[in-house]
Amino acid sequence: MRHFIKMTAAAALAAGPAFAQEAELPRSMLWATYDVGSSGYAEASAIADAFGKEYGTRVRIMPSGTSIGRLLPLKTGRVQYGWLANELYFATEALFDFSAREWGPQDLRVVAGRPSTFGMAVAGDAGIEALSDIAGKRVPRIKANPSINIKVEALLAFGGLTWDDVEVVEVPSYGAALKALVDGQVDVAGSTPTASTLYEMESSSRGLDWAPMPKDNADGWEAIISVASFFAPATATQGAGITEEDPAQIFAVRYPMITVYADADADEIYNFTKALDETYDIYANATKATARWKLSEAGVTPADAPFHPGAIRYLEEIGVWTEKDAAWNEARLDRLNAVTEAWDAAVEAALDEGVSDKDWPAYWSEYSAEALN
Repeated sequence: MRHFIKMTAAAALAAGPAFAQEAELPRSMLWATYDVGSSGYAEASAIADAFGKEYGTRVRIMPSGTSIGRLLPLKTGRVQYGWLANELYFATEALFDFSAREWGPQDLRVVAGRPSTFGMAVAGDAGIEALSDIAGKRVPRIKANPSINIKVEALLAFGGLTWDDVEVVEVPSYGAALKALVDGQVDVAGSTPTASTLYEMESSSRGLDWAPMPKDNADGWEAIISVASFFAPATATQGAGITEEDPAQIFAVRYPMITVYADADADEIYNFTKALDETYDIYANATKATARWKLSEAGVTPADAPFHPGAIRYLEEIGVWTEKDAAWNEARLDRLNAVTEAWDAAVEAALDEGVSDKDWPAYWSEYSAEALN
């Protein structure tokens, strides 16, 4: 009998993953996402449903149309995971809203991030064939959402434009910007092609197009990089108003990125990453974008912040994480540490110089530019 038990145990070890224990998740979780109507909300909902079916985990989703509204609950511990866009990068660099003294560089980590694209969705009846044609048109600008606004600014730059060249329409959220396009209150809106609201636009009488960003337009891409260096040319073949026969030339980003703070428990993050992998077949076809949550695509660098060690452990186990990814991650950690050190030094210097809260963002901008050159 002892011999039989030893042989059975040895066979189980040799079998490896086939006998591996399935992921262990808490009974309930709370996630922060973009607002209802966004692709991030739809994808989080699909994965939450898969977690419920596979593990019995109850997931509540807290949607918000602002960067602060998604990150603050994560900072305070009210939610366990944030499904973020480029506000993740801004938070680690203490830029825009996160340059306020009560924020500063946030020690955030990525669990996984879906490859995505972003472009300028335009009303089919607005007479817009190129980004330069947006001059004088109605363009939504979202309050407290630098992640979307900087993308739109980059898109305008491709066409040789700035916010001063268009009619700015202030809106309270990303979802409101897309709804304004559907309702005819604006002529364009920066968006991911898979946002559910845009399918409504596609089937409306106005129709939906995408302002092209040809890869060979060197001046246009140079203008984009001058606004933000983490964008690159991409061709989208799926989404509202897009087919493989009629693709859209836009740019590549990661959205959403499942995010935690660096001190999140490594075993919990490991199990979450494993669950994301184990339930893939359940949610892969939930939307046109969820298939790209396969970890061979969503679990690799680069991203807007370093990856969490718990996620890396699982990614190494399944052979996704490479030496190239590890090198990138170390460099990104070094950058985050440098920003944090510069912030601490700037705070101390500002106290000596009596810099007010009102003047602090400008002071930090100048200080960091020199310290992090």
